Amino acid sequence: MRKHAIVLGLTFAGLALFSIFAGWTFFDSSEVEDGWRTLGPLWPYAVGAAALVATLVAVLLWLAFYSANSRYGDDDERRPR
Repeated sequence: MRKHAIVLGLTFAGLALFSIFAGWTFFDSSEVEDGWRTLGPLWPYAVGAAALVATLVAVLLWLAFYSANSRYGDDDERRPR
């Protein structure tokens, strides 16, 4: 259950940050003279950054869970009793 809490927490935090960013850009661009046309060049960078962060989080979580499931660092069997 703890694994799912970390993944869900990071997912919701990322979605919240992206929602705040999107709301801020929509509000800010509606105040300027050109309006919504100024948002066009911004979206590829926002989507690219979100994809990069999601990929990085996925790789690091996979690495953490893989090492935990492979029992790396558990050297109890090699210790003399």
